[in-house]
Amino acid sequence: MASDAKKVVEARGVVKNYGDFEAVRGIDFDIRAGECFGLLGPNGAGKTTTVKMLCCVLPLTGGEISVFGMSAGAHPREIKARVGVCPQENNLDPDFGARQNLLVFSRYYDLPKAEAARRADELIKRFRLEDKAGVCVEDLSGGLKRRLMVARALINDPDLVVLDEPTAGLDPQSKHQIWDEVKALKGAGKTVLLTTHNMEEAQLLCDRLIIVDLGAIIESGPPGEIVARHAADSTRPTLEDVFLKLTGKQLRE
Repeated sequence: MASDAKKVVEARGVVKNYGDFEAVRGIDFDIRAGECFGLLGPNGAGKTTTVKMLCCVLPLTGGEISVFGMSAGAHPREIKARVGVCPQENNLDPDFGARQNLLVFSRYYDLPKAEAARRADELIKRFRLEDKAGVCVEDLSGGLKRRLMVARALINDPDLVVLDEPTAGLDPQSKHQIWDEVKALKGAGKTVLLTTHNMEEAQLLCDRLIIVDLGAIIESGPPGEIVARHAADSTRPTLEDVFLKLTGKQLRE
């Protein structure tokens, strides 16, 4: 990824407080067009809070986030129109089938009915949900629900795709299906923001990442360079080794 690539996201001095608790403590980062950028850290590190501020869901306590050159505080509608979000929690409509969930969600983007139907059918096929298109969401497995949520995040053909812990709790086969889709998004030139506490996922998918703990950035850069910076002469450390060294914590799903 060229260092002079266009910046899709710029975050400067971002702070988020909940009363006396500082969930995000003055972080700075950029996300470049066409890359997969990772937020790596344990539960409670501030990853989801950062994502919600970037997606104009939570207001900032301090600092500034710019997305597509627009302030997240001043232009939430314009930013949301160009972002697709797969949240950590399952918020699919349990009363509808898989295809109907996509169609209902498309209304948030004012897609014409025929275009919404075309995109829904394409996504159902792309995520191999054809035989589940009419099945009620409550009857889908966890892996199928996550695939549907990622599909839903793409209904507006977004320029920035935000995936918040997309494989948490999934079996290995379902994880690899999501990973393949992230690779396909990158191959199509989309920009991806991925939050995870899965070391293998971060190493495999991310062009660059920041490691966060207790609301602060403790390391940043391409995964291989991060590992190399902390390599000892007699060892071959992994990303997980680096995180343990920096925080004294081990990441577990």
